[in-house]
Amino acid sequence: MLRSLKAIEGYAVNADDGDIGKVVNFFLDDDRWTIRYLVVETGGPLTWNGRLVLISPISFRQVDWLTRRFHLALTMNWIKNSPSIEMDKPVSRQHEADYTRHYGYMRYWGSPGIWGAGGSPGLLAVSGAAEIPEQQSEKPTGDIHLRSAKEVRGYHIHGSDGEIGHVEDFIVDDETWEVRFLVVNTGSWWLGKEVLIAPHWASRVSWEEATVFVDLSREAIKASPEWNPTKGVNKEYETRLYDYYGRAVGWSGSRAESGYQEYVPPPKR
Repeated sequence: MLRSLKAIEGYAVNADDGDIGKVVNFFLDDDRWTIRYLVVETGGPLTWNGRLVLISPISFRQVDWLTRRFHLALTMNWIKNSPSIEMDKPVSRQHEADYTRHYGYMRYWGSPGIWGAGGSPGLLAVSGAAEIPEQQSEKPTGDIHLRSAKEVRGYHIHGSDGEIGHVEDFIVDDETWEVRFLVVNTGSWWLGKEVLIAPHWASRVSWEEATVFVDLSREAIKASPEWNPTKGVNKEYETRLYDYYGRAVGWSGSRAESGYQEYVPPPKR
C-alpha cells in the first residue's frame, strides 16, 4: 500500500512492555530513496526526558494502520539503551553499525537489494543474535548518507526550463519503505497544484543547494496526468504517469497483484 509520509507523523509507538512515544520524523537513504528509520520522541510514563530514538522498520512486529500505531518486537529497556541520536548531527555508517550491533540485526548495506539480500526490512531481523556475522565484520566508513525527511521536504525541484516547485511530501510503499514518489507543490508558478515525480527520474540532486534537478519542462509537468491527492495512487494512474513520461514501470510480488489500490493522504491542515 502507498502512504503519505506526512500522514504517518504522530503515530504512536509501542514496545512489547509499554508505550514509547510518537513518530516525529524519518531518516531517508539518499542513495536508494528508502526510509531507513523512524525518529521517535519518547513520552508517556517513561519519558527518558523526551529523548529521540531511532526505530528501524526491521523491528516492526505489527503496524495497526487503523489505530495509527506501530507495535515493535522490542522491549522498552532495549530501546532505552540503544545508541543515542541527535537531530542536529548527521547519522554515519559507524552509528548505524553500532545500532545494528545493539539490536543484532543484519545490515542492509553492502548488497544490491533495497534491504540487503531481502526485498523487505522484516527479512533482516535476527532475533537475539549475539554478534554480526563474519561476512559483515568490515569496518564501516564515516560516510553520511541519511537525510532528515523534514529537511528534504522543502527542497526545490528544478526542471529543464526553470523551477517547478518544492518537495511537499513523500509517498512510500509501506512494505519496503521505498519512496515511490515525491509530491511536488508547484505553487510558485502553477497555483494550487501538486504533481508526482518519481525520485529516480532525477538527473541529479544537489544536497548543498537543497535542489532536485529533473530533465522535465514546465509544460510537460503541467500536461501530465492530473493527480488528485484525496484519491491517491493506484496501478492505473501510475501506469498512465509512467507512460506519459516514457518511463518503464514494473511491479513484483503482491504489489503487482494488488495494484496499489489504496493510499492514505496526509491529514488536512
